[in-house]
Amino acid sequence: MCMLSERLQVLIDREQRERLERHARARGTSVATLVREAIDASFPGDTTRRRAADDILGADAMDVPELADLLGELDEVRGGRQ
Repeated sequence: MCMLSERLQVLIDREQRERLERHARARGTSVATLVREAIDASFPGDTTRRRAADDILGADAMDVPELADLLGELDEVRGGRQ
């Protein structure tokens, strides 16, 4: 992990703080870690994208359905919506 050097102060309401603390306790991590992860998930940087691309490209090969079958599956998941 990189060295953290920037400080950010953000005001949130009590309910948001309680949710963060509850999730942090459940995961055994800090509220700050949850906030950093939320930032990375919402606003990925180049290194996050690169890591995701490396993961995808490094994945084992798998069978992929024919396009018509895949479109049918997607249509089914969407409940018949186009």
